[in-house]
Amino acid sequence: MSASLLTPDAPEWASALQRLRHDMYHEPAYVVLDARLYGGSPAAFHYAEGDHVLLMPLIVRDIPDSALRDALSPYGYPAPVSSTADPAFWDRACDAMRASLRHRCIVTTFVRLHPLLEAPLDVLGRHGCLVRHGETVSMDLTVSLDEMWSQTRSDHRNHINRARRAGTKVVFDDWDRLAEWVGVYHDNMRRVGASDYYFFTYEHLSALHDAVGDRMHLAVALEGDEVVGGNTFFEHDGIATGYVSSTRRARGRYADEMLYDEVRRFCKARGGAVFHLGGGKGGGNDSLFSYKSGFSPSRHAFHTWRVVTDPEAYQKLVVERKPQADPEDLAATFPSYR
Repeated sequence: MSASLLTPDAPEWASALQRLRHDMYHEPAYVVLDARLYGGSPAAFHYAEGDHVLLMPLIVRDIPDSALRDALSPYGYPAPVSSTADPAFWDRACDAMRASLRHRCIVTTFVRLHPLLEAPLDVLGRHGCLVRHGETVSMDLTVSLDEMWSQTRSDHRNHINRARRAGTKVVFDDWDRLAEWVGVYHDNMRRVGASDYYFFTYEHLSALHDAVGDRMHLAVALEGDEVVGGNTFFEHDGIATGYVSSTRRARGRYADEMLYDEVRRFCKARGGAVFHLGGGKGGGNDSLFSYKSGFSPSRHAFHTWRVVTDPEAYQKLVVERKPQADPEDLAATFPSYR
């Protein structure tokens, strides 16, 4: 048995991914770039026992004015993934993770689970607090185009047809258009009052594309020669996943719905099995979830996993920094000292 916290260049990380079904969020290059946005260090917890392995990407951050640290998942769904579903193996891996992180002065760990990649939830719940936030939506790309269209809600179908009649076009992987679309994206982030983290820059998106190559795509919607919307998305191991998307708002413009339709057609033609749209804000059943749910009937539960590796240090941090918070309530804002 071995348990360790890996750096992105560790050969064990690359070796594990060759054996595990995973998504783009588990790739070292992705974790490195996302860690820069969070101001932390990229890492992955690695557990090996016999012929089996478990891997979980993390971003490790310093806790200000403290010698302690905490960890969280990169943006997206970078759940722990393993070569086995054996609950006993997962149980031992979780024990090893808590001990290994505590030894490195990492007090808490916040993990987003992957709605499409199974994990033994009962085991995770015994080693931390498991919170179900809601559902995500995916499109089954193995059905026919006619079936995908019939699964699409009537208002979306109507809007897609109106966008096509208006002459809106969707172009894929014209990366010279990236800067123009980033301007559209930032305008929309300002409109909705998004936090600083979500203002992904041209430099970040370009570096991410350079790092993962043709597994990342850009789709832009054009009215004439003007970029009015766009999606960035990944393709990995049959799973297509939206990264960030945005459309310039205007009455009677339906480029956003057209983009979803064109992206799924693009991914299906390339042999994809599923297009994961994600869910509502924070995983909630809100207007964004309702909008996405109009493209497909497929639903998946979304959970986060909150682990306290050093209960004494965690309680002290909460008492000192957020005395109004209850350190026993791990289902609330976590970690509650931040």
